[in-house]
Amino acid sequence: MKAKTPKESLTVLTDMVLPGETNPLNNLFGGEILARMDRACSIAARRHSRRIVVTASVNHVSFAKAVPVGSVVTVEAKVSRAFKSSMEVYVDVWIEDRESGEKTRVNEGIYTFVAVDETGSTVLVPKITPETALEVQRFEGALRRKQLSLILSGKMNPEDATELKALFK
Repeated sequence: MKAKTPKESLTVLTDMVLPGETNPLNNLFGGEILARMDRACSIAARRHSRRIVVTASVNHVSFAKAVPVGSVVTVEAKVSRAFKSSMEVYVDVWIEDRESGEKTRVNEGIYTFVAVDETGSTVLVPKITPETALEVQRFEGALRRKQLSLILSGKMNPEDATELKALFK
């Protein structure tokens, strides 16, 4: 199976925040942002694997800035690392200044998807070959995040987490 680059899975969704999607402060509901992020990440994972994908976990979400009604929101997702059948997908959420067009990152997240066949059994996915400095940083961090998640879920012995242990040497 031939390795792919993160840009091959790049998914960009752009939409406007409507009044019915906001809270009493006229900012986009957090759950609405999460849904948009999940959709973009799902498409990115499917583009990478070319298989059915299911959300396995939402590993991290950071809400840095409110998203006001009327904002143009862009969600950018791409696979940061692929393991056996799972893929870590990193997602950034941006809003545009109405007058200047300048983009500000307002949210980020890390999702994990698993590729499955029509019966729900896991299938192998292509590896990732990062190209940019940011892609390399996210690629390297993905293994540490996976090891931490496995330790916290009791599926890995902390002594076996070589990437995490290397941080403390």
